[in-house]
Amino acid sequence: MKKITFAALLLLSFFGFSQSGSELWLSYTKIENSDHRTQLAAAINAIVLASDSERSQLAAQELQQALESLLDKKIPILQQAQPIPGSIFLNIKSNDTALGKDGFIILRKEGKQRIEAFNDLGLLYGVFAFARELQEIGAAPFEKREIPKVRYRMLNHWDNANGTVERGYAGASLWKWFELPYRLDPRYEQYARANAAIGINAVSLNNVNASSRFLTAEYLEKIKALADLFRPYGIQVFISVNFRSPRTLGGLTTSDPLDPDVRQWWKEKTAEIHRYIPDFGGFLVKANSEGEPGPQDYGRTHAEGANMLAAALENYPGIVIWRAFVYKADPNGDRFKEAYEQFKPLDGQFDEKVIVQVKNGPIDFMPREPFHPMFGAFKKTALAVEFQITQEYLGHSTHWVYLAPMFKECLDADTYATGKGATVGKVIDGSVYPTPISLMAGVANTGSDANFTGHPMAQSNWYAFGRLAWDHTLSAAQLAKEWTAISLSQKKEVIQKISSLMLNSHATYVNYTYPLGLHHMMGEGHHFGPQPWLDKSQRPDWTSTYYHRAAASGIGFDRTGKMSNALALYAPEVQNTWKDPQQCDLNYLLWFHHLPWDYPLSTGRMLWEELMHRYYQGVEEVEQMRLAWAQLEEEIEEETFNNVAARLQIQKREALWWRDSGYLYFKTFSNMPLPEGLTPPTRSLEEVKALEKIYHLR
Repeated sequence: MKKITFAALLLLSFFGFSQSGSELWLSYTKIENSDHRTQLAAAINAIVLASDSERSQLAAQELQQALESLLDKKIPILQQAQPIPGSIFLNIKSNDTALGKDGFIILRKEGKQRIEAFNDLGLLYGVFAFARELQEIGAAPFEKREIPKVRYRMLNHWDNANGTVERGYAGASLWKWFELPYRLDPRYEQYARANAAIGINAVSLNNVNASSRFLTAEYLEKIKALADLFRPYGIQVFISVNFRSPRTLGGLTTSDPLDPDVRQWWKEKTAEIHRYIPDFGGFLVKANSEGEPGPQDYGRTHAEGANMLAAALENYPGIVIWRAFVYKADPNGDRFKEAYEQFKPLDGQFDEKVIVQVKNGPIDFMPREPFHPMFGAFKKTALAVEFQITQEYLGHSTHWVYLAPMFKECLDADTYATGKGATVGKVIDGSVYPTPISLMAGVANTGSDANFTGHPMAQSNWYAFGRLAWDHTLSAAQLAKEWTAISLSQKKEVIQKISSLMLNSHATYVNYTYPLGLHHMMGEGHHFGPQPWLDKSQRPDWTSTYYHRAAASGIGFDRTGKMSNALALYAPEVQNTWKDPQQCDLNYLLWFHHLPWDYPLSTGRMLWEELMHRYYQGVEEVEQMRLAWAQLEEEIEEETFNNVAARLQIQKREALWWRDSGYLYFKTFSNMPLPEGLTPPTRSLEEVKALEKIYHLR
């Protein structure tokens, strides 16, 4: 397998962090602190590898690359059973089950330097963790033992066969289907290394709005080529499948999951897939949602559809991931409840090979949502959580929004399923209700752009997702500092400034777009800018006006019983935190309450005033981000600095667009003046509506 050469790594270290960002968090820039570098260089003179497996060799080579670049010295690899003084010992202890599957232990103190694991994949993960620690803490001694909390740590790619990416904002698809399987783009290996470095071990390669073409022999050859490349890095490949494939590809007259011919077709197709990919991960399915076919087309349940695919995988270790993102195009319903109501009666009916994948919130990847009520409510069904890494509804790739705080808000939320402490994170890792499989998925934000993610700072969201999928107890602050230290700067004061900007960025975005729990007000076609005026006359099943319910009487969606009883889907303890508007967290206020414009809040302001102050505060915070970033010009590599600086200018302009839309539209209902001290927009409501129409044309 071709590796990055030592000369190339030295070149990278000479120029500092990667100029294009293409190295992601693997640039291994030379340690700037000369004392730390000298101490480490004196202590580390060789790598001793006690295993001869292909992946162990890969781990040793990765460590060699990292050390030679970080320490600016040559480090040989020695193949032998015992360590020598001054070496780092890489060892597999297959009889030590306490290390856990894919887990590892690192020891660097008292003259001992070793990385040990139960298997060679754990050894590879340990190597990446060791390199990360050296970059963060330098020469300080440390000891670390880690076992992943979640079995499948997965990226969901929404990539299409024609090279486009649905809700992708970083260029075209990474997967060059027209070149595969004959040419493997070098970026594929960089992608695999980056994923292994943060513990991601599964990818679904294609859009959940799936084409049956991915199940043809033509595409299985292409997928096999990627699977073969990813395998050394511990990454299993999954395929998103179209439920109608037996008709589309097999020539059957039905795709009814209980039809014997349909079931046989899937068994034969599954066997064919395994001839190409022996360690095939399994199927990801979006069914009976947004026009996609599914078992309900034949009067069958989600469980019956999922279990048919599980039966096809009966003789293989793979699993079925069945998405719970389902809703009817019903302007009189409440999408908040639909997944729960469709799946709750099926609890206990799914095969043990099936895991139901649930979005973090009940609507659709809103910038801030209450955790999905399905979490904690299913005692007999394995549930996975699905996060958004790509920034649909979050400013695409022009807005700087660090998503770890949003991920943590969900993972740390208490479901009270078995009493206090039953967090969403513990539900999905199987701690609350034991399950045979566990999974955390993120919709990938990767693309063909040189830096993979479009916005340089969006790399941190991919990084944070992977680290949290490995260990959901990590903090957003810790991950911000980690990523900054290994991606942008080794200086403590710079790390502190950038991580502070990162940690505040999500709340800033929410302030200028969806303050106080507003939601679903984005443009219908582009999912980017504001369209709070979208009503039934334009799209009956999408309406923004349905979700914010703005009227002369007030604003917000009452889910305590008057407009919907969705709050009742949660445990009583959770209901108590949101049911009283006087006690409700203001970030969720309008998710659950319809209140008068002059309703007094705990901030000392009435609702209208607080709403406007937050809109304006968000814009001001973007300006403060822009100014703070400008002060780092001498500290950040030029291309990255200029890239982020330009995007912050775009973000400021579009934050104003959101703010002005919110004020100008909602004042037509409140009939209240802008609070004192806030300057009215210079444009009219008609002008901001025209901006939305122009953007829609793009």
